[in-house]
Amino acid sequence: MYGRRAGSSLGGMWPHRVRLAAGLLSLTFLVTCSAPERHPRAVRRARPVLHVAMLRPAVVTRAAWHANEGAVRERPVYDPGVRAVFLHHTDNSNDYDCAKDVPAMLRAMEQAHIAQGWDDLGYNFVVDRCGNVYEGRGGGIDRPVQGAHTEGFNIDTVGIAALGHFGAGVKVPQPMLDAIARIAAWKLAPDVNALGKVRMVSSSDRSRFPRGTAVELNAISGHRDVYETDCPGDALYAALPWIRRTADRLRRTATWAGDRPAPQAARAPQH
Repeated sequence: MYGRRAGSSLGGMWPHRVRLAAGLLSLTFLVTCSAPERHPRAVRRARPVLHVAMLRPAVVTRAAWHANEGAVRERPVYDPGVRAVFLHHTDNSNDYDCAKDVPAMLRAMEQAHIAQGWDDLGYNFVVDRCGNVYEGRGGGIDRPVQGAHTEGFNIDTVGIAALGHFGAGVKVPQPMLDAIARIAAWKLAPDVNALGKVRMVSSSDRSRFPRGTAVELNAISGHRDVYETDCPGDALYAALPWIRRTADRLRRTATWAGDRPAPQAARAPQH
């Protein structure tokens, strides 16, 4: 009896174990196959990145136009970044020869600005009527060098000067406008909207706003917006909306997902 009971008991357990194992296997298969559906994961997309290097124009360096480095009085000051661009004109004659005359004009400008106590040429960049871009104030074109171009608003800004005089009725050369828009697109911090506004704080009572006054300005503005002057001239000031739109378009063209490789930059080398 014992043997039969033991045999009967053993024989009865195997089918149960087989059924149990089969059930567990089915459950495992079900859980494994069903898990992605019950816990779907959102597809992660790389955040858009502004590829600043794609925007940098060819720049004629200070060495190329023979800046007088020995006359520079102080070392450059660097800001955290560029929050705004100010546009100027230099009040020179417009009939200069881009290749022959501009280097000497820049050297004379540097000397005049140093004599006024600005330590170096005040503008960060100068653009001639042919669209050539020149390094102005020293310190490195890729760095946020603090200029001496817009009293009360030199901090966290870039000064771009159009070489010439652009009052009412003067036609601003298209190559000059193109170059100005490209510099603005390149130098503005990635989080600044070229079409938008920025909050700036005046650092001088000699500006239109008393020192310490917070003001909202266009990210790309004219000198006259913050100082009592007609600079950058009526004609160039009227071109500011076009410059803003073009800078914005350039920045959007140079913005794509961060995991996408950057194409080869198609720009001329520095002179």
